[in-house]
Amino acid sequence: MNLLALRWSLLFMLLTAPALAAPPWTALIPFKRVDTDPNKSYRLTENQGPWHILAASFAGPGAEKQAHDLVLELRREYHLPAYIHKQTYDYTERLDGLTLNKYGQRAKMRYANNADRYDSFAVLIGNYESTADPQLEKTLNKVKYMRPQVLDISKNRRSTQRFVGWRALQRKMNGDPLKRDKGPMGIAFATRNPLLPEEYFSPEGLDEFVIGMNERVEYSLLKNPGVFTVRVATFKGNETTNAREIEQIEQSGKISNKLELAADRAHRLTVALREQGIEAYEFHDRYESLVTVGSFETDGEELETGQVKINPAIHRIMQQFGATQQRIPGQQRIGLQPRRLNGVNFDVQPLPMRVPRRSIGMDYAKKLFP
Repeated sequence: MNLLALRWSLLFMLLTAPALAAPPWTALIPFKRVDTDPNKSYRLTENQGPWHILAASFAGPGAEKQAHDLVLELRREYHLPAYIHKQTYDYTERLDGLTLNKYGQRAKMRYANNADRYDSFAVLIGNYESTADPQLEKTLNKVKYMRPQVLDISKNRRSTQRFVGWRALQRKMNGDPLKRDKGPMGIAFATRNPLLPEEYFSPEGLDEFVIGMNERVEYSLLKNPGVFTVRVATFKGNETTNAREIEQIEQSGKISNKLELAADRAHRLTVALREQGIEAYEFHDRYESLVTVGSFETDGEELETGQVKINPAIHRIMQQFGATQQRIPGQQRIGLQPRRLNGVNFDVQPLPMRVPRRSIGMDYAKKLFP
């Protein structure tokens, strides 16, 4: 094949490429091929990734249609994977306040200025794994200066975009040319996928080594159904923070004698409490073992004064297992004597703690990148 024929062959391949099956690696290029079917709703789901850009929101008659039209324009003209998320806001129902009434019950409150109920439709651009994704920042900066036809109030005077008139006025009055030149999505920002649970975004999720230490434990704290519990006993074991020593522990699967002793004490105390009908749990990591009691959805409530009122049930446990005041033998002073059960000491001061969880984000990442 001569050089001229080779050139014509390459040109033919380029011109006919869209009609041929796309190579598998094209699926790895972000935001290059975006579906633009006007008959699809493009509703946001938990499968669209953890982080998105909130581009605009709409409310009122025709809001859903305008949100859908913006999604299609963003997909068709800007090749961005946009989605719609519906959120209902109800300000008509009474809610529990932070204070108590004369009967000791939570006072019922209501919103002062927004006694209504409405649906809002948000347009999000997404599929980002983290806020550190450089593509997120790059796209966000572009979105702020875009001028979609759907959001042009000179052509759509009945726009349902939230606060569209006020934002347009603010841009005109702003002395900063960079802010003044922003488009109708100028206040777009990065946000979480609202359909994913809070645990997904926990940066302190437990690692596999610690999970392995606890997953076969009968009364493991990882099985605690609550959000909070009360730590009543702590047993120190491995105190090392040396990275090499930690790596050796993980590779060998063996733990120190001190850590084994700490785990044994925690286990014996947990079993003894369970035999008394007390909801006890044990937990072990690289450095210590601990025993907790109870499962609670909240550790307390903030009062109007700014003070925090601890959950009464948690406070009872703290008092039940906390140290007692006793006279020190041979002295006039009063000291604190830890409580004991089956020869094992409780902590001097039990404290509430959040129940540790496995990082859902870690599991999600493994599904995407096994």
